[in-house]
Amino acid sequence: FGIRALFTVTITLSLVTAAAWSEKDATGDDIYPPLWNLAPENLLNFLVKDNKIIINAWNYQERLGLYKSLLNSSAKYFTAFGYQNFGNILWGLPLQHGWQFRTGRLADPSNKTSCGYENGDLLCISVRSWWSCMNYYLAVIPFLGAVEAGLFGQLQYEIEILPPEERTTDFCYSVVDCRSRIPNLMNAWKAYFESSATFSSFKLDDALCLMWRAHVASIAYALPKFHNSLKYLSDPEANFGEDWANAVDFIAATHFSTDLLTTNNFQVFLPQRMLVVGDAVPFISDFSPQQNRVLLSLSALYKANKITGGLLLSLWRKSMSTEEERKIGQKLIANMVS
Repeated sequence: FGIRALFTVTITLSLVTAAAWSEKDATGDDIYPPLWNLAPENLLNFLVKDNKIIINAWNYQERLGLYKSLLNSSAKYFTAFGYQNFGNILWGLPLQHGWQFRTGRLADPSNKTSCGYENGDLLCISVRSWWSCMNYYLAVIPFLGAVEAGLFGQLQYEIEILPPEERTTDFCYSVVDCRSRIPNLMNAWKAYFESSATFSSFKLDDALCLMWRAHVASIAYALPKFHNSLKYLSDPEANFGEDWANAVDFIAATHFSTDLLTTNNFQVFLPQRMLVVGDAVPFISDFSPQQNRVLLSLSALYKANKITGGLLLSLWRKSMSTEEERKIGQKLIANMVS
């Protein structure tokens, strides 16, 4: 059973990546998230009031600014991994956020407000969006973990994250607040940012290990918390969201690199719009054959892991326990397209 299970994972992930790499070569002007040039460059570009830096994480441009400040402040650790900070492994986070914005996944799925829509506040991030709430734990928490780790040096102002209009108890809003409420998540992200500064010889696999560990922890914490938000989505979109979260665990086990160009090429398989009632994978007419095939593969991977009670993921993680094995896993994902 173990060999068959690992074979299933290998084939699925290979199909996913093959479709992604064959469909697009990310070398054009669209390699950055939407509105990247307009996002705040550093912490002092946000509103400073009453000796506090006030950040509205429910505005796309400001949440994007959290990522931009993280990338700018950590660039010095990635100079050996590509020019213009392209090798920074944090790129996966803002690129995913940009894809969510571009495809309408941050807008109010209940259609009760104009949040996130062109005829309303396009930059608004809805707290009713499952995607936006999941992303909060991959944006604000990494950012506050970096603040606590000293990535930005000694700050003369406190950091305050503004709450959403509803579900305020589902989030934390400062280093002290998050430290008291979700210490394990803060520890995970803090460990990643501290490691970048303390490694005597920077080792990419070690950095990827800590980054993916924190990434997976954020998703694992947020999944049950926002499960009821899936009710606002169509069944096909809700299923895709759960398939996506499951696939991240498998990809994370290989310490797959999330630099700028690799992430751009890899996420091309993701659907360019929200899935709606009537979308039947793999027969969605306005999706490419590759996108349809990948969505089907992600669904199969989720179902196989669920049926086995998580044994499939456990076997995959065990097979990726050494750096050499992870390199093989990465090649299984990437080399199938060559």
